[in-house]
Amino acid sequence: MTTQDNRTAAAPAAQGWTKAGWRAYPRVQMPDYTDPAALQAVEAQLGKFPPLVFAGEVRRLKAQLADVSRGKGFLLQGGDCAESFAEFSADNIRDTFKVMLQMAVVLTWGAQMPVIKVGRMAGQFAKPRSAPTEVLGGVELPSYRGDIINGFDFTPEARIPDPQRMLAAYTQAAASLNLLRAFSTGGYADMHRVQSWIADFVGGPEAAKYREVADRIGDAMAFMAAAGVTAETAHDLGQVDFYTSHESLLLEYEEALARTDSTTGLPVAGSGHMIWIGDRTRQPDGAHVEFARGVQNPIGLKTGPTTTAEDLKVLMAKLNPENEAGRLTLIARFGAGKVGDHLPRLVKAVQEEGANVVWSCDPMHGNTIKSATGYKTRPFDSVLREVREFFAIHKAEGTVPGGVHFEMTGQDVTECTGGVRAVTDEDLSDRYHTACDPRLNASQSLELAFLVAEELRDRRQNGGASQQAKAG
Repeated sequence: MTTQDNRTAAAPAAQGWTKAGWRAYPRVQMPDYTDPAALQAVEAQLGKFPPLVFAGEVRRLKAQLADVSRGKGFLLQGGDCAESFAEFSADNIRDTFKVMLQMAVVLTWGAQMPVIKVGRMAGQFAKPRSAPTEVLGGVELPSYRGDIINGFDFTPEARIPDPQRMLAAYTQAAASLNLLRAFSTGGYADMHRVQSWIADFVGGPEAAKYREVADRIGDAMAFMAAAGVTAETAHDLGQVDFYTSHESLLLEYEEALARTDSTTGLPVAGSGHMIWIGDRTRQPDGAHVEFARGVQNPIGLKTGPTTTAEDLKVLMAKLNPENEAGRLTLIARFGAGKVGDHLPRLVKAVQEEGANVVWSCDPMHGNTIKSATGYKTRPFDSVLREVREFFAIHKAEGTVPGGVHFEMTGQDVTECTGGVRAVTDEDLSDRYHTACDPRLNASQSLELAFLVAEELRDRRQNGGASQQAKAG
């Protein structure tokens, strides 16, 4: 790989790439539509629609992620496991956005650097599945693959892949982005407002241990206000950059929304600012890698226990041949107690290639269990343990732990156990609303942000001490 540090110019076009080229490669985790003509009609219609995101936004996110790769920023990526047509509402979008703003402020305090906010929103409609079919009451039907593909109801009719669902997904994504842009720039993201929400969280007795941090954030905001730095006088305090991301799974949808950037003449995925390749679809010679390698967006790559060093090197070369900073985020997902078995060898592979990457921790997917009450859940303590192991490995390797990636919601659900409000196995049935995997609720998400902020603060303080020792 050649080293390139270019914050404004896009990487060259991928050699021999076309947006339909993925069709010649092996495909997995994708539906077989029964009516090719209906599918082609939907693809043609989507091809006429405006892109959901714009090339300038994509370039700005890539530049900010380049700072993250150098240890000058931190990535917070979070949102729904799988967005639902039925659960879609302005309140749900607002509540998740609100929690992410709170998390970002707490993480900013811990890291003392910008936090890049990327939602799993406005496109996270498709889900890979461990089996093509599922059995219920002796009846076997195709698996539910997300609302953009088929229906959740366990009926033969609902489980038939329907291309019209892509149009519904586009409409919902466009409406979500419209609201997110309004929230980001219309005053809802005012730092003083966010700080007051954090104060509300620590006001209860169960969250008292985080009150000192919240008070220090409040003191900093009060000092700035006294010095005349408010949302009215400082533009940046009243608005935020907020980006969207999703797993690039349904490639017919991705191809239809791919566009050519009028500024650079290069292809961009118009479906979301950042797209990622999942642990089940990262075959180096597969269709998903082939599509992603050609678009200019930041690309995420899930890396799990089965990721080999050699495969990772091949994938990095394919997805980021110019070694562009901010282009590639490696999203590590191993499971609590297993990070030390896998992350060091992958870090070594990256170092051997001299690759520019952002390292992010997904502590959700490796910690899914079945509770005693029969619900799929994720224990809060296991999620936290994996995050701490991720930080510890990077400290030992002298590399940058650049971000975290959570499945979460702003709703008061009971899907993950634990946290300061102590969701138990018996509580799971109270508000278990996910159509796929369990999500952290608002309280658990903010608590995790406080605990990650402690890791960031320790890293910053230890790093400063190390620099002083070297200088001495």
